[in-house]
Amino acid sequence: MAATAPLRLGSKAPNFTADTTKGKIDFHEFIGDSWVVLFSHPEDYTPVCTTELGAFAKLEPEFTKRGVKLIGLSANTIESHDGWIKDIAEVTGGNVGFPIIGDKERQVALAYDMIDHQDATNVDSKGIAFTIRSVFFIDPKKTIRTILSYPASTGRNAAEVLRIIDSLQTGDKHRITTPINWVPGDDVIVAPPVSNEEAEKLFPGFRIVKPYLRFTSLPKA
Repeated sequence: MAATAPLRLGSKAPNFTADTTKGKIDFHEFIGDSWVVLFSHPEDYTPVCTTELGAFAKLEPEFTKRGVKLIGLSANTIESHDGWIKDIAEVTGGNVGFPIIGDKERQVALAYDMIDHQDATNVDSKGIAFTIRSVFFIDPKKTIRTILSYPASTGRNAAEVLRIIDSLQTGDKHRITTPINWVPGDDVIVAPPVSNEEAEKLFPGFRIVKPYLRFTSLPKA
């Protein structure tokens, strides 16, 4: 299975079937009515990946509160994943409860363009390129909303992944955008398509800094 067109923000997430540590899945059925964060790892039993999986495991309850399912991917077998999960728990204290896809043949990695074309040495014993650290944020309509890509040498920031989810969900709910370094509770920006008249109804007392920059607070959840 290979991607027929580049995946961009707004693309429909390609469907696939795959074996995971929680059994075989149809990806679109797995998504259901939830948000999903799909994230890839170059290989099992590697140092950076181990720290990442532990961090995501510890944060999983926060994702669940937001209606988000986590699903990992690594270019190894399910049997390898099962052993690695034990190491992750021992090293990080994080118990991985979400599924990890077994993608030894890079079927899913190719469909989602997760293959490393930059580092020619990042290959397995058969010379097949490993996956980079990709993150796909997918909404309940199966639409890709954000894509992050990191090289194998750089670990991700799990808190930033959660922050992006908060930004996307808040924007969808309130017709706002979020400024630099925003976290829940901070002021937000009134979305440009919203007129001042509409904004006054939606966000009484909003602040106009410039005609194109209008701040407001949101009611606490």
